[in-house]
Amino acid sequence: IFAAWILGMTIDRVSLFALIFSIGILVDDAIVVTENIYRRWLIDNKITIGTAIDAVREVGNPTILATFTVVAALVPMAAVSGMMGPYMAPIPVLGSVAMMISLFAAFVFTPYFIMKFVPPLGVLHKMHEKEEKESKILYAFFHSTISKLFHIKVYGWGFLITLFVAFFMSMSMFYTTTVPVKMLPLDNKSEFGVVLDMADGTALADTASTLHKMAQVLRNMPEVVAIQSYAGTAKPFDFNGLVRHYYLRQNSSEGELQIQLAEKSDRDRSSHEIALEARQLIKQIAADAGANYAVVEMPPGPPVLRPVVAEVYGPDKATRRKLANDLTEMFKESGTMTDIDNLMRDEYPVINFEVDTEKASRFGVSVQTIKETLAMAMSSFNVTTIRLKNALEPSRVCLKVPLSKRSQLSYLTQLPVPSQQGGMIPISELGSFVYKKQDDLIFHKDLADVEYVLGEPIGRLSAPIYAMFGVDDLLLRYQTVDGKELQGEYLGPPEDQTVPGFEWAGEWTVTYETFRDMGTAFGVALVVIYMLVVWQFGNFIIPAVIMAPIPLTLLGVVPGHWLLGAEFTATSMIGWIALAGIIVRNSILLVDFTVQEYAKGMPFFDAVINSCASRTRPILITAFALVGGASVILTDPIFQGMAISLLFGVLISTMLTLIVIPLGTLSAGEASCRNIAVSMGLLPGDADADAKYNVEKPEKPKKPKSEKSSKDPKEWIKAALGKKKKTDDNAEKETSDDKIDTNGLLKKEDKNDV
Repeated sequence: IFAAWILGMTIDRVSLFALIFSIGILVDDAIVVTENIYRRWLIDNKITIGTAIDAVREVGNPTILATFTVVAALVPMAAVSGMMGPYMAPIPVLGSVAMMISLFAAFVFTPYFIMKFVPPLGVLHKMHEKEEKESKILYAFFHSTISKLFHIKVYGWGFLITLFVAFFMSMSMFYTTTVPVKMLPLDNKSEFGVVLDMADGTALADTASTLHKMAQVLRNMPEVVAIQSYAGTAKPFDFNGLVRHYYLRQNSSEGELQIQLAEKSDRDRSSHEIALEARQLIKQIAADAGANYAVVEMPPGPPVLRPVVAEVYGPDKATRRKLANDLTEMFKESGTMTDIDNLMRDEYPVINFEVDTEKASRFGVSVQTIKETLAMAMSSFNVTTIRLKNALEPSRVCLKVPLSKRSQLSYLTQLPVPSQQGGMIPISELGSFVYKKQDDLIFHKDLADVEYVLGEPIGRLSAPIYAMFGVDDLLLRYQTVDGKELQGEYLGPPEDQTVPGFEWAGEWTVTYETFRDMGTAFGVALVVIYMLVVWQFGNFIIPAVIMAPIPLTLLGVVPGHWLLGAEFTATSMIGWIALAGIIVRNSILLVDFTVQEYAKGMPFFDAVINSCASRTRPILITAFALVGGASVILTDPIFQGMAISLLFGVLISTMLTLIVIPLGTLSAGEASCRNIAVSMGLLPGDADADAKYNVEKPEKPKKPKSEKSSKDPKEWIKAALGKKKKTDDNAEKETSDDKIDTNGLLKKEDKNDV
């Protein structure tokens, strides 16, 4: 909350979901620290503060590194551009802050409370007996499984091929639309609207009559509790209406309905299902009136002009309008969209009053006065406001000419206009009424003339991209007026706007920009995670092994969406990116424990198996904690994708990580493990360590004596002194005990000391 206040963020739905999303990860640091403190106490068979401090130190570096990897996976997502950036920013920002605070709490408060509420040693032994039985079972399982997969090549290659096949089968679910892809799923709101466009020039009474018929039909739906009708004016607009310019709807041929629904708990259907039925109920009424209509639902994310938008460009108006009309027909023919419309306005007759400026000047009447008089007669004139006795808001007093008079031109010609010289002048003396055609609407974008064709995707594949693919298939047999093929541009307007062309816009633009930026953020996160792991282990091979399980998360993420019938959305990708940091975290703990066990003298293979058996418990506890946190948001329509990614991804990838990481560590070889131990200061870096830990090195070919004699005298003296020092060290080692002094191994020897 303090970080949100400092960063100017609000505690809203998204920020609260960021906290819920982080809960499962936050407890991981404390789990690792607590488990290691209890483990060390059981090994020493006594409870001491020094052992607790050393236990925290033992897991300090890998825990810090693991936390930084999760932060590195989250932070780049804050750089998403467009309207989705500020919308999703609280998740990476507040999630990263929570991770850093949890790290501090795990190192400071967790050991304090453990010492404060430490159980007796006897209780720990009882717990240990139970855990020891589990550890033996786990050790036997991992020893048997990993031995077969590593030593028997048929099993190993079979396991690898199975992983590749499962990965490509999971990815094929996107191609076959088994798992649809969408920006954000539709939310379950308590309202939706109907936007009505009658034929241009339709009288206000006809528009109001059509709206009334629609309202009467919609009132019969059991979930509808209230309907407001707005004819010839705009309803109070929201963010969606602001983007779609609904507040500009003031013509007599335009109207809107606002439908209020019952509370979510009082109805069985979602607002989207109700809107689909409403669209069918009013379809015939709109067809009888020759009107276009659109059922407008509240968007779950950034609002756009319409989910599917084609921006038509061309050298002249006739070419653009023809292409726009053809695209409108193709939208209808594709069968993937409804509420199809375009923003072209048909020409319709209007009556203009042409002022005779000479007569008006002679009578002392200005053009502005004539304009105001006509406006007052044709619409209304606000005189004042009054406050009624029991009203909460003031009421306006308006002057308005009766419809029976202002609808007849003969009455309008007698309209009196005040003169500056005093008296009233009939408007017929100041000019004449003439019939004309209303000018077309001209839209511009980036200084270019453009026409818009709009559509709303329907059906199971409700993402705009699938509707766009359907139109692209129809475009294969379409040719422009100059005989050329037409293809929609996905990433920008046509380069040559002197020929007919169009650009896909609407929700697709937001989707493309969001997934592009999130993909870039994921790539940056992978690079940063790799650099962090290389910095920690001083090795370039092991970090690649540690990051190998990242693609395995898709084995759970994609089938999880298929099992629950959900769409893969932007929130799903956020959960997948966060999983990268979580899985790397588990891998780091496994590799670090392997290195520490190896440095204590345990054989390399046994160290790998022991790390799996010892770290399975805290890793599974973390996974189940994350599952518990994700399951809370599983029923939310917007963040369901994130919950599915975390829920299924962490379960599948955690199980596979406990197999893949040991196999990768064994494949990297004992030499890599020893080099890491040396770089971390856990083993000496001298040549005798190879003999101690049975690391075989290829023998270098001996140089001929002629080369030895030609060596620099200074180098020869250094080599002789080094040989003498090594002989003295060997003599001391022969007299010492055969056991490895792990305390001495914690310090590096200075190789440069001659």
